Amino acid sequence: MDDQKLVLTLLQPDIFWEDINSNLEHLDDLLSRKTESSDLILLPEMFTTGFSMNVGGLAEAPGGKAFKWMQSKASQYNSAVAGTMIFTENNQYFNRLFWINPDGEWFSYDKRHLFHMGGEDRYYESGGKRLIVNFRGWRICPLICYDLRFPVWSRNNNAYDLLIYLANWPAARNHVWNILLRARAIENQCFVAGVNRVGRDGENIHYIGESCVVHPKGYLSTNVHEPVETLLNCSISLNELTAFRTKFPVLRDGDFKGEFPIPG
Repeated sequence: MDDQKLVLTLLQPDIFWEDINSNLEHLDDLLSRKTESSDLILLPEMFTTGFSMNVGGLAEAPGGKAFKWMQSKASQYNSAVAGTMIFTENNQYFNRLFWINPDGEWFSYDKRHLFHMGGEDRYYESGGKRLIVNFRGWRICPLICYDLRFPVWSRNNNAYDLLIYLANWPAARNHVWNILLRARAIENQCFVAGVNRVGRDGENIHYIGESCVVHPKGYLSTNVHEPVETLLNCSISLNELTAFRTKFPVLRDGDFKGEFPIPG
């Protein structure tokens, strides 16, 4: 049987504070440096604005500029594209993750765990349902930043093979980022991709990136140690994952059976 590989491109940019046009132009430039084809392009949390609470001035409505940009990149690179943005719908605001396939098909996920220490819960509505995307033979669960701290929400009942976190994760807590990404990979017996930004935002919060892909056994398949803008490519193997799960089938002894329970 041919190996089912998935090639990831992780974008680790600096983000222009609350400047959608500049960020889209900048990401165009970063993507133009792509020298390898990939299946999935991953962008950080709120990649068009930075982690802002300025919902009234920055929220995108359905069919807006950033969404159309993502569609165009997915088509151009024949890759799925995933990223989050400030989004408005029915007079409410969401930190919404969009997943867009090369053919234009799309899915969305609203951030479940809102970072109340930063005031996110005062401006955004919390999501209530996980998203599992089936793409090129892989089952993929994309989540957002602070969701990383809550293992129950990401618990794998053999529903996915790749877990993704798109983040604006501050440098002050980067050791937590590194530890929890490994923990989520080990406990859920899956690959994990963590995508983070660099630079300083408009609140003078510092970010140093350390985007990475973690193997199901907990070691790094690839990562960026330097706090610089970069494109990081990594190929992961579904056959390798399946062989590991067959040899060491921890998921069958998990606490959750059947459908994933939604916390009340």
